[in-house]
Amino acid sequence: MSTPPPTGPLATRDGIAAGLRLLGVESGETLLVHSSLSSLGWVNGGAVAVVQALLDALGPRGTLVVPAQSSDLSDPADWENPPVPEEWWDRIRATMPAYDPRVTPTRGVGVIPEAVRTWPGALRSAHPQTSFAAVGPRAREITDGHAPDCRLGERSPLARLEALGARVLLLGTGYGACTAFHLAEYRVPAPPVRVGRPAPGGGWETVTEMPISSEAFEELGRDFERERPVVRGRVAAADTRLFPVADAVAHAEEWLRARRTPTSGFPHPRD
Repeated sequence: MSTPPPTGPLATRDGIAAGLRLLGVESGETLLVHSSLSSLGWVNGGAVAVVQALLDALGPRGTLVVPAQSSDLSDPADWENPPVPEEWWDRIRATMPAYDPRVTPTRGVGVIPEAVRTWPGALRSAHPQTSFAAVGPRAREITDGHAPDCRLGERSPLARLEALGARVLLLGTGYGACTAFHLAEYRVPAPPVRVGRPAPGGGWETVTEMPISSEAFEELGRDFERERPVVRGRVAAADTRLFPVADAVAHAEEWLRARRTPTSGFPHPRD
């Protein structure tokens, strides 16, 4: 059976870069990008062309940042898509390769972050499950010092991005992908949880962490968009949003404080 031709539209490096500039991406800024390659159309050059376009729009003084999460380095008891047999759990924990920022692939964040992770000169933060990768003059400042017991809080790249006045670009993704909202979760009290993962020197370890969940982020994002300035437009075929990290975190703090339960830490369902 022959493969059907692509439906397009055709997207190219120069067209994507022009679309980013028209949206308002500025040369020299720091940009945290959440992305979907398929949302752009048929991209000539795939993820590489998109990264090139982002770097073109940011210029040599700009810094590109992406989530480089490796969620598979986690406790098999928590796996759901798919689950694994319980009799495998101990063996998986004993043999899971430890996190290595140079070789551990990204998971669940799309192909564009994986291209950034392997880009010449890219740096990656040290957290074994929720790292970030960055390219540009501020890459080291953003990625250094990511604490092993702080997935997405004050000692993570998110707090540095907030302090640096970075902006978020949702390139074909919804608010469910917006990691900036997680920083607010660390600022709203919630019961801690124990998180399992492979230890740096081999074997298994558990650490105490703040609970995080993106389950309510789409609703949070709709509310954020009603209350705060968000630049909206299209880049190639992708619906795109652009807004400051600091605005997203501040609004999410207010929103979570009004809705979190005192015991679970997660938002009340809407009435």
